Amino acid sequence: MKIVSRYILKEHLGPLAFAVSALTSLLLLNFVAKRLGDLVGKGLPWQVITEFLVLSVPFTLAMTLPMAVLVATLHAFSRLASENEITAFKASGVSMQRLMVPVMLASLALTVAMVVFNDQVLPRANHRLATLQSDIARVKPTLALQEQVINEVVPRTLFLRAARIASGTNQMHDVTIYDLGDPAHRRSIEADSGVVALSTSGEDLILTLFDGTTTEVDAERPARLQRSFFREDIILVRGVSGGLDRGSERAGYRSDRELSVCELRARVDEASVQRDSAWVRVQRTLGDSLAADHVPRIPRGVGGVYCDAVRRLQRWLTPPPAAAAVAAQRVPSDSAAPTGQPPQPVAGQPASMISDVMLEGMQFELTVAQNTIDQYRVEIEKKFAIASACFIFVLLGAPIALRFPRGGVGLTIGVSLGVFAIYYAGLLMGEALADRALLDPAIAMWAANIGLGLVGLVLTLRLGTEGSTSRGSEFAERWHRWRARHRRPA
Repeated sequence: MKIVSRYILKEHLGPLAFAVSALTSLLLLNFVAKRLGDLVGKGLPWQVITEFLVLSVPFTLAMTLPMAVLVATLHAFSRLASENEITAFKASGVSMQRLMVPVMLASLALTVAMVVFNDQVLPRANHRLATLQSDIARVKPTLALQEQVINEVVPRTLFLRAARIASGTNQMHDVTIYDLGDPAHRRSIEADSGVVALSTSGEDLILTLFDGTTTEVDAERPARLQRSFFREDIILVRGVSGGLDRGSERAGYRSDRELSVCELRARVDEASVQRDSAWVRVQRTLGDSLAADHVPRIPRGVGGVYCDAVRRLQRWLTPPPAAAAVAAQRVPSDSAAPTGQPPQPVAGQPASMISDVMLEGMQFELTVAQNTIDQYRVEIEKKFAIASACFIFVLLGAPIALRFPRGGVGLTIGVSLGVFAIYYAGLLMGEALADRALLDPAIAMWAANIGLGLVGLVLTLRLGTEGSTSRGSEFAERWHRWRARHRRPA
């Protein structure tokens, strides 16, 4: 059976590699195309463009790998069935469930790898990508002058028009410049020719004009103007193009998609203290003196179990700290307990009015804290749900491919698109419902996995009940049997 297992896995490697590369490339091109306007025209070095592309891969790969697993499973088992290899296995006494075992074990290993990837690699890549995008957004675009067009050199301040610009020497002919920087004085410059160049830093524009005039008009006395002539005039325009500064102020900030599971769990615990405190104060204001004994608890979920396992592994790999260090790190148990006293009336104002206003404020604080908790819990559950989709898609894809042996590429594409649409629509809908506090984050993120997993489990358990017809499924066979039984005699 080891030979059979290796053969089945080998049949999946080629389609999996192709699907991963193809799907990742398509989604990566779509992602880059949406942000192409932020990259072009800024004179960025190729190293920065390459870094942007490399940092975009992890986020794309996290979405495409489960898709690739489904495509590979459908293609591999469909090919085995269409070439009668499945029939040979059946004749040898090998059950269909046995053929799925090596693929399911491989998908479990891939799920574990995806959990580690989503927990450690993806948040770091997202953080570096967000920081790089923030740095690129501050870069001013490189100035590109066009002929016979009024070019905006400085936004709403300095404009330039040239009849002809030589691309090789940047020589300009018939140049007109409009300077609107000083509202009290409007200035225009006309020159027979000129040369445009950037300073050595690449940030300032140097305009050298020849044989021209400068006309200046006073806004308060428009009937009077001042005109001067020059043979050569040099105009320095500062800050036309800004270089890339990698010292982003955003480097210390991390959004929920830039945090690991344990960091998200720590944020949940911090928000829980605020929520519990607000909940106790609201209940006490409403008359519940024992509110602290009935604070609703937040489920630990998969993230809590995972972080506990990570901490135990870290303690096992590293020596325990000294007793004094442990004691210094301990926090008194009463410091994290929800506190809060009922609102006290203020002199000169009705107590009922003060109580209503403060109650509304505490309820708003409670809502904000609960929304923060739900947001972080959604991101935690999503990391595990997307990773486990690798196993779910194997459980779902293999029975479908085996029940429709003549499906071919059409079956692979059609089923893949349908499952992708259902799964990711379920994720997006669940995330929206959880963010609005309409559904628990764990249920919202795992609903699509549970639904598709149950369908896949039922189909897998029924693999031994296929009909002998070549129409593709036992349902078609039963339908034709029913029609033959109820067909009227001629």
